[in-house]
Amino acid sequence: MASSDSWMKEYNEAVKLADDINGMISERSSFPASGPETQRHASAIRRKITILGTRLDSLQSLLSKVPAKTEKEMNRRKDMLANLRTKVNQMASTLNMSNFANRDSLLGPEIKSDAMSRTVGLDNSGLVGLQRQIMKEQDDGLEKLEETVISTKHIALAVNEELNLHTRLIDDLDQHVDVTDSRLRRVQKNLAVLNKRTKGGCSCLCMLLSVIGIVGLVVVIWLLVKYL
Repeated sequence: MASSDSWMKEYNEAVKLADDINGMISERSSFPASGPETQRHASAIRRKITILGTRLDSLQSLLSKVPAKTEKEMNRRKDMLANLRTKVNQMASTLNMSNFANRDSLLGPEIKSDAMSRTVGLDNSGLVGLQRQIMKEQDDGLEKLEETVISTKHIALAVNEELNLHTRLIDDLDQHVDVTDSRLRRVQKNLAVLNKRTKGGCSCLCMLLSVIGIVGLVVVIWLLVKYL
C-alpha cells in the first residue's frame, strides 16, 4: 500500500510539473521574439521537460514494482502514464526538442517489438518466465549503469581534488610573487637613496678639493712675490 501511495505521489508531482511547464510555455508570448531573456526562459522550459521525462521513466519502472493490483487498476495507471507522456512529447515538440520527442520512437518500439517476438509460441508459464528474464536483464543493466555512474563520480571527485590542489598551488605562487615584488621594490628604493647620497658625497669632496687647490695656489703666489 505504501508503494502504491508512493507511485501516486510521484505521479501527482509529475502532473504538477507538467502544469508548470504549460504555464511557462503560455508565458512565451509575453517575451520578445529573441534576446537573452527569451533564451533563458526557453532553456528553463527545456530543462524542466527533460526532468519530467526522467520522472516518467522512473514512474514506468516503479509501475512494475508496486504490489499486485487488479488488472483494471494497472491498466488505468498505464493509461494515465501514457497520456502524460504524450502531453510531454507535445510540449517538447512545441520547443522543437526533436531529440526528446523522438526518444520513445528511438527506444520504445524496438524494445517492444523485440519483446513481442520473444513471446511467440509461449504459454502462460513461458510468458511468466520470459517476464522474469526481461526483468533480470533490466536489473543487470541498471546495476552496470550504477557502476558506471559511481566510477564517473569517483573520477569527477579525483579531478575536482586535483583542481583544488592546483588552485592552492597557484594561490601560493601568487603570494610568493607578491612578497618578492614587495622586497624588490624596497631594494630598488634603497639603491636610489644610496645613489643619491653617493652623488651628494662626491660633490662635497670636489668642492673641498677645489678650495684646497685655490688656497695652495694663493700661498704659492704669495711666496713668489715675497721672495722675488
